[in-house]
Amino acid sequence: MSVVTKTYQAPPFCEREILRYAGCKTANEETLSLLASCLEEVKEKLVYKVCYREFSLRISADICDFGAFRVRSTHLARNLAGCEKAIVFAATVGVEMDRLIAKYGRLAPSKALVMQAIGAERIEALCDAFCEDIKQEKRTALKPRFGAGYGDLPLDTQKQIVAVLDCPKRIGVCLNESMLMSPSKSVTAFLGLTHTVYATSAQKCVFCDKKDCGFRSEQ
Repeated sequence: MSVVTKTYQAPPFCEREILRYAGCKTANEETLSLLASCLEEVKEKLVYKVCYREFSLRISADICDFGAFRVRSTHLARNLAGCEKAIVFAATVGVEMDRLIAKYGRLAPSKALVMQAIGAERIEALCDAFCEDIKQEKRTALKPRFGAGYGDLPLDTQKQIVAVLDCPKRIGVCLNESMLMSPSKSVTAFLGLTHTVYATSAQKCVFCDKKDCGFRSEQ
């Protein structure tokens, strides 16, 4: 299968998730006003793009073989166990989010913090929308998506993903020398196609061993 590129409409904003990413357990009137101001500023400036490719998958011990490339990771192999096919994808909400974060990093740090949180919520919402799209299109259930840098999956796996998906051309996502993506509010991930229904958005952290993570989804 060749690489497919999709552009999405903006998913609904979830203020509760944005506040969680901002580390705000309770929000007063001032915080809510700041959040409303930031949302108004970003809502027309973001793009929602995904590129992906479906691969046949073979797993041997801790080696995940996608044909075009191979990855060594016990945690990824555990995540994809039982899958004969997997989706490898990259998603981004574009460069404007980075520009707003940089702008307010100089002018208003509290606003920059909220912008960071909005960016985190936006890319997660885009990934959720894409996963639901794939589930409907393929008429299958999905394993929780698993990204480079999680567990024992090396961050430099992103180099292989970006190359095989041609991300710079497809959705404008590049890597720097530290294997970090630009735009920063971008992700790459593996998505196993399965017949077992359990991979809901509320369970996306189920394969992560970091139990004390402040951003861990509630189970």
